[in-house]
Amino acid sequence: MIGISRRAGLRAVSVGIASALALTAGVAMAQADTVKIGYAVARTGPNATGAGITTIPNYELWVDTVNKAGGLKMPDGSQMMIEVVEYDNRSANEDLVRAIERLASQDEVDLILPPWGTGGNLAIAPLMAKFGYPQLAVTAVTDKAAEFAARWDRSFWMLGGGHDYATGLVDVLSKAHDAGVINNQVAVVSVADGFGIDLINGARPAFEEAGFELVYDKSYPLGTSDFAAIMSEAQGSGADSFVAFSYPPGSFGMTKTAQSMNYNPKVFYISVGGAFPIFPGVADGKAEGVMAIGGVDAENPAIQDYFARHTEFVGNPPDSWASAITYASLEMLAQAVERVGLDHAALAKELSDGTFQTVVGEIKLEDNQLRDLWWVGQWQGGAFRAVNPSDKAGASDPVIPKPEW
Repeated sequence: MIGISRRAGLRAVSVGIASALALTAGVAMAQADTVKIGYAVARTGPNATGAGITTIPNYELWVDTVNKAGGLKMPDGSQMMIEVVEYDNRSANEDLVRAIERLASQDEVDLILPPWGTGGNLAIAPLMAKFGYPQLAVTAVTDKAAEFAARWDRSFWMLGGGHDYATGLVDVLSKAHDAGVINNQVAVVSVADGFGIDLINGARPAFEEAGFELVYDKSYPLGTSDFAAIMSEAQGSGADSFVAFSYPPGSFGMTKTAQSMNYNPKVFYISVGGAFPIFPGVADGKAEGVMAIGGVDAENPAIQDYFARHTEFVGNPPDSWASAITYASLEMLAQAVERVGLDHAALAKELSDGTFQTVVGEIKLEDNQLRDLWWVGQWQGGAFRAVNPSDKAGASDPVIPKPEW
């Protein structure tokens, strides 16, 4: 017998996977009347910031919304309440893999939701395939999405590839260069992780093809906290554009360092974390003009409603990139369950072939990939607004040069 914990049914949070603790309270629910959903997401370690803003709040909001509406709808018209089994993967792929194995073989959950981050999703993909679970890899950026979707035909890649984001950024910078606003020199840094490697590998040829010169090209280890030397070298490079393919700790650290040393490139672009609602605070109220990966159509009524619901439930707004896509992936999952039930093969087929109505609009995957995405956003007037693709409905015009700190 398993009880309901706060908001989301059962949550089992593990500091060490081998000694997982089940946190239970409230009224017990019969197993036959529930759908058990598991996930192992970073509540501690370097990935906790990203997971705590983009992934966990959306999981909890979705479960709360579904359960308050009577539960997940089934093909026969019945509804089943959601129970959640959760583990802290401590930002370590070893713990993550052990947790996924436990969820599948011991907890025997009906569905498994993905972790935060590219590396984590790549680490569990073989296991998800082994156990037959659909994998909605919603926070994984990889140019190998098509290859992975073919290798693991129940995996779905929702955030595009490094080349997509690099090409979008190059398009923004090329227009500014053609207008005589910036020079053709770029200082670029990248985190030495699957995400950063994918982005820089896509960026180098894209910049070269567009006529840009990478006058500074430096990688840094995941977990780096001191960015003084990197930012000093970038400042001395003569580049008008600074680009960081970074995770939140790097995005935040480089922003603070640039401010402290009065480094004011005409373009200041960071990656994960730049679209987070906490970024203006990180930037000491001077986020205006900062560019980053992703974006949303801030004027879209569905996005505005989602932001309002998220803010009311969590206490903070979502990020303006992967949060809405994360929530949309859960809406897809719920609609697929309503159509075909919980059979994993049927669910995977429906996710692959179906059309879904979500907070980001109508979604139909292409070869198990979401391709209709925003590539570049910018802080403008207190909101993080999408600026590329420039021809997509809802795009704002970029502002270059960025105001000085």
